[in-house]
Amino acid sequence: MLTKRVIPCLDVRDGRVVKGIKFQNLRDAGCPVAQAKSYEEQGADELVILDVSATLEERENSLETVRRVREVLSIPLTVGGGVRSVDNAAALLEAGADKVGINTAAYNNPGLINAVAERFGNQCVVVAVDAALCENRDDAWELVIEAGTKRTGHDVIAWCQHVVERGAGEILLTSWDRDGTRSGYDLALLREVSRAVGVPVIASGGAAHPAHLIEAIRAGADAVLAASIFHDGEFTVGMVKNAMADAGIEVRP
Repeated sequence: MLTKRVIPCLDVRDGRVVKGIKFQNLRDAGCPVAQAKSYEEQGADELVILDVSATLEERENSLETVRRVREVLSIPLTVGGGVRSVDNAAALLEAGADKVGINTAAYNNPGLINAVAERFGNQCVVVAVDAALCENRDDAWELVIEAGTKRTGHDVIAWCQHVVERGAGEILLTSWDRDGTRSGYDLALLREVSRAVGVPVIASGGAAHPAHLIEAIRAGADAVLAASIFHDGEFTVGMVKNAMADAGIEVRP
């Protein structure tokens, strides 16, 4: 049985970790270097850093933050935000990322997925998919981009299948409706996407306690990503892993 991964997420703006609700009303949540070191010590399997304002500000990701985090980190690191070209991806990998996350640019230029995968390998390409429930429907989701500020009308399930065909090695699936709400992951969304693609799916958006992470794994997620429950000190990664192990889920000690 493959082990399931627990991945803390650091949303970063201006060199500081921030957290909000539905990508808005961001509050300061600490130093990314200190948090990265702490999460690895707690047993995190990987770490994700997302520069939440890079796309909206039309700039590249902060390479200095990536370098500083890599100095204290030995586990795999995924970095996203502001990746609009192969050169952007190369710079992040050179700075210390193991994988690059592509979101808005993947939608605006799907060929970028192919280009990054061809140069660095599918294992380096994580397509971040932000999903919002379609208006007046509770069984369909549309892709949102530009930090949740723009609805595309594009079906999320079809989009996930498309990005995998183009070379995505992993999907970071965030429920825009659940992000920061502490109401649990969108399990229906997770089930649909996990069934539709043949690559690992990382669940994101809405975790409040270990039971939510366990539910996400049982819904088909290969990994669970969380932020607030770790940043606010309510749970450690170790506490979450112990709960998952007690529920019969294979995790790395």
